[in-house]
Amino acid sequence: MKKINRRSFLAAAGLTAAALALTACGGSASSTASSTASSAASSTSAAAELTTVEAGKLTMATNATFPPYEMTTDSGEIEGIDVDTAKAIAEKLGLELQIDDMDFDAALLSVQQGKADIVMAGVTVTDERKAVMDFSDSYATGIQSIIVPEGSDIASPDDLAGKKIGTQRGTTGYIYCSDDFGDDAVVAYDDGLTAVQALKNGQVDAVVIDNAPAKEYVAANPGLVILDTSYAEEDYAIGMAKGSALEDAVNAALEELKADGTLQSIVDKYITAE
Repeated sequence: MKKINRRSFLAAAGLTAAALALTACGGSASSTASSTASSAASSTSAAAELTTVEAGKLTMATNATFPPYEMTTDSGEIEGIDVDTAKAIAEKLGLELQIDDMDFDAALLSVQQGKADIVMAGVTVTDERKAVMDFSDSYATGIQSIIVPEGSDIASPDDLAGKKIGTQRGTTGYIYCSDDFGDDAVVAYDDGLTAVQALKNGQVDAVVIDNAPAKEYVAANPGLVILDTSYAEEDYAIGMAKGSALEDAVNAALEELKADGTLQSIVDKYITAE
C-alpha cells in the first residue's frame, strides 16, 4: 500500500491531533469569557454586512445520507451534527438556515458555483479541494473505517489488495482507495447505504467509509462488522467559495460554539460516548 499518499495528503492540509478538539483549550475562565464576548460582538457587527446567496439566509448544501452528521428522519426532516451546527452558526450570524439536499459531488460544486453559501456533509479538507474552495477551521474528527462481512479474510487495510472495495463517490474514502489500490479496485456508489447494500449482496468485498455512519450501517445490518484498524484519520470543516467573505464570520461563530460548549453538546446529542 502507498500509505505515503494518504499521510502526506493529510499533513499538507495541516491536520494535527491537537487541532481536532471540539472544546476550547487553554486560557483562564475570565479570558475565555472575554474572548467569547468579544467574538460575539464581532459576529453581530459582521452579520449586518454579510452578503449571502439569498438575503437573510445561510444556504447550506449537504448530502443527507451520512448519519449522524446529516440524515433524513421518517417525517422527512433533515437532522444531524452538521445540521445543528449550521443552525447554531446561522443564529449567531443573524441568518435563517436554508438546507439544500443533493448528491455529495453536487454539494461540493454548489458552493464553488455560488449556489450555496456553505457545504457541510462530513467534508474533509484535502489539497485538491483547497485548490477550488476555502475551508473553515476544523469542527470534528473523521475516521475512515473498513466494513466487512463477519468471517472475512480482510483484517487490515493491507488485506484490501486484490479486493473489490465499495466507497461513496467523491469522498476521501474513494480518493484514498483509488490512490492505494488503483481505480479498477474501487466501485463508487451514490451514497454509503448503497455501498453497504452492495457489500451485503456480495458485489464488493469491503466498504471504506467514515466511522460514524459505518457504525449506523453495521448496527442496521447484522452480519457486517467494522475492523478495529482504521484506514485514515482526517479533519471535517465547512466548505465555502474561494475568497468567500463568510469565512471570518463562520470561524468566529465556530470559535464561540467551541468555547461555550455548544458544539460538544451537539456532538453528544448524536454520538453516545463508548
